[in-house]
Amino acid sequence: MSDGDRDRAPLVYVRWDARIKQSLRALITDQLIAEHRRNPRGHHSDALGRVLNYFRRASLTRKYVVLCTKPHVEWKIAELSGVRGDPPRVIDDQAFGSEAEALHAVFVHRVIDLMRG
Repeated sequence: MSDGDRDRAPLVYVRWDARIKQSLRALITDQLIAEHRRNPRGHHSDALGRVLNYFRRASLTRKYVVLCTKPHVEWKIAELSGVRGDPPRVIDDQAFGSEAEALHAVFVHRVIDLMRG
């Protein structure tokens, strides 16, 4: 790879990411969100699989994670700091009674972020 190609790599990535986001926004429907709510971990449709793959591999501005605050009883949503060694920050007081509910809430947060920008 030449120096000129390396210099353009960030620009190419930004353009690619913008095109991917645009195509994924068209996939976000009430049915897609309901599919994830029913089965956040299982077999997914092609559309939901595409959205989840993007969320897993993209360099998202905000990295949400599920944090177990009381083993087998309570889960919350936290945001990673992006700094090694800094603990995740719980984003609000909302608690979930199952890991599946918390996973879906993380998905919804990521969808909101995708739709905003």
